[in-house]
Amino acid sequence: MTDVKRKRQRRRRGKQEYTCVACRRTFAFCWNCACGFAMCPDCMRENLWGMSCNQITWTCPDCGAIRNFGNQ
Repeated sequence: MTDVKRKRQRRRRGKQEYTCVACRRTFAFCWNCACGFAMCPDCMRENLWGMSCNQITWTCPDCGAIRNFGNQ
């Protein structure tokens, strides 16, 4: 391959599946943390009152890391 073609090709991520810690179902998208905590959007909506103060960030209950929702 030439260098130009190699630069144009983008590395694709494999399909990931996350298991929600609250409902134990598997989803293609979950809010997740680097420590391995993952929660589906429905469970996050139900439990947001205890994980967020400002609706912009959430705190991981396992490791205490502050994560954002990607909307700011």
